[in-house]
Amino acid sequence: MTWDSAAFANLRQFITQHRRLLVITGAGCSVESGIPTYRNHSGQWLRNQPIQHTDFINQASARKRYWARSLAGWPAVHMARPNDAHRALAAMEARQQIPLLVTQNVDRLHQKAGQKHVIDLHGRLDQVICLDCHQVSEREVMQQRLLLLNALTPPEALALAPDGDADVDEQLIRDLLVPDCERCNGILKPNVVFFGGAVSKLIVEAITSQLDQVDGLLIVGSSLSVFSGFRFCRLAHRNSVPIAAINQGKTRADDLFSVKLEADCSAALAELERVSGC
Repeated sequence: MTWDSAAFANLRQFITQHRRLLVITGAGCSVESGIPTYRNHSGQWLRNQPIQHTDFINQASARKRYWARSLAGWPAVHMARPNDAHRALAAMEARQQIPLLVTQNVDRLHQKAGQKHVIDLHGRLDQVICLDCHQVSEREVMQQRLLLLNALTPPEALALAPDGDADVDEQLIRDLLVPDCERCNGILKPNVVFFGGAVSKLIVEAITSQLDQVDGLLIVGSSLSVFSGFRFCRLAHRNSVPIAAINQGKTRADDLFSVKLEADCSAALAELERVSGC
């Protein structure tokens, strides 16, 4: 373990002193589960920016590209298992230290680890929603429909990307047939907030109200580059709620933190559990 021992001690003290924490997690929390992140430790994109909300809604070609890449990338997310970060946070909740966890991830690994009180800020990849009739169905059902409609075996992912995305052969994108909603023939979309989309106002209000009831805010594995998560740091700071973070590399809120540990969040949380049970 290579981290600043003083910063680790400060983080441990922060968690001890602030017994009710609202936690916000990001992509760094799922790296050890085999799900890549969007950005490096400097906050720079590791690959081309992901699909935009308006492109998916308005362009059939964008939907074909998304579903072709998702066809190859979904199995890795579907089969992913929680790591030490997810398990440690679930243990903290069981000790009544975390009344609410907000995750920017769409992989549902916190729930798989046993976390009960979770808000999926950007939705959940294991569901598909019809944009017309709003029926929600299982993503695995969509997987089988895609394979059957296109008479395919699961295609090879040339490289995995964040959130169930994957590089695939361009021929697959050109040839893919995308199924419509079985109820109304409407457009099917993963039940997630794409870049450029908006988080529900009700979700924002639920998280904001919880900030008034906790002792501190803990950021785990997020650069907070996206405003949907950063807004809660800004609000916490404005309301004098202390903030701590575990993250490798810089974040958008570095100047707002009382404590920051530059470390892999899975290793750091596992060590916190080992030495003190937080």
